[in-house]
Amino acid sequence: MNIQMVDLKGQYMRIKSSVDQAVASVIDSCAFINGPQVKTFCQNLQKYLNVKHVIPCANGTDALQISLMALGLKPGDEVIVPAFTYVATAEVIGLLGLTPVMVDVDERTFNVTIDNIRRGLTPRTKAIVPVHLFGQSCDMQQIMAFAKEHGLYVVEDNAQALGGWSTIKETDGEDGTVGEYRRMNGTIGDIGCTSFFPSKNLGCYGDGGAIMTNNDDLAEKLRMIANHGQRIKYHHSVIGCNSRLDTIQAAILDVKLQHLDEYCALRYKAAQYYTDKLKEFDPTEKYFQTPLEAGDGGHVYHQYTLIIRDNHSTGASQESKFVSVRDELKNYLSEHGIPSMVYYPLPLQEQEAFKDIAVPAEKLDVAKRLSLSVLSLPMHTELKEEVQDFIIEKIKEFFIKSQYDV
Repeated sequence: MNIQMVDLKGQYMRIKSSVDQAVASVIDSCAFINGPQVKTFCQNLQKYLNVKHVIPCANGTDALQISLMALGLKPGDEVIVPAFTYVATAEVIGLLGLTPVMVDVDERTFNVTIDNIRRGLTPRTKAIVPVHLFGQSCDMQQIMAFAKEHGLYVVEDNAQALGGWSTIKETDGEDGTVGEYRRMNGTIGDIGCTSFFPSKNLGCYGDGGAIMTNNDDLAEKLRMIANHGQRIKYHHSVIGCNSRLDTIQAAILDVKLQHLDEYCALRYKAAQYYTDKLKEFDPTEKYFQTPLEAGDGGHVYHQYTLIIRDNHSTGASQESKFVSVRDELKNYLSEHGIPSMVYYPLPLQEQEAFKDIAVPAEKLDVAKRLSLSVLSLPMHTELKEEVQDFIIEKIKEFFIKSQYDV
């Protein structure tokens, strides 16, 4: 079997004619920068997300940086981030001279919780960057309430969960009644950020990103910063940057946006198949834990990530056995042509880049354990059950053949 972590070719072939036509129309027009397809895509994404403003940019990292720049934070201001996430989340904080305050995450959801965030709060805290990691929604209801109580900005890192949602209780302004509403991830905080990296749930064929907000004033600042700090050409009001979504990528994304709900549903179906079959083999979670869908938020399974159980044996430390079991399973799968990935092998607090600028708010034990025990299996829209059966069979085979006694 030709098994891939992400099957971009298979997905493309199903929409090839529409994508080819969209790309050809851009080339024919030669409007490669800020062509009409950029505006059309942003309008369609605004409608899909039910958000007032979508500001396109060059990639997800730029989206985070531009968002923090728009908040007017000063060097030394603290921003709370999870220690278990991709480096970009904290990288942009350090780049702007701000202080990343790293907090731990929940062991089953991989996301920050209010208790984690509270431990990172100081008088210098100005913002929180929750990450909807692997496609699992954070508890945005509690995060937004905490932020309002303490006067903090919330910038959602939604690079891995576009198409997911959170259920939010809101007060109706007319009669004061409280209702529950489904709000799309990335539209709940003051600002939301996403990436269109090819492997994302909505991915282009290069780099791309976007920023979302319902705040008109912030939207104006975000647009200016992304465009060299100018409202009017050659009149620069603030220091900005040059960050654009090119027209070809926007045209491709506009085609794929029409399929996003289908893509999320296919990922969810594949995830449930994994979980059902793996739990049949390991119902007591002796060897591993399957992903947990927490609360009433939507999970869109950007990744399907197992937590490989600790394994104790004579003379072996807990840490070394975490590495051993997870890495040996990874190697075993690789020997049988099955790719897998470790997201992320080193938590942020142990990255050399942050040692002199970051503040750990707590021991960050969970982030450390997860870095030694997580393993992501192939997950994409083209994943077939017969391929999943083969992957599951090799996982079972590994644990049955091994001498591990958890």
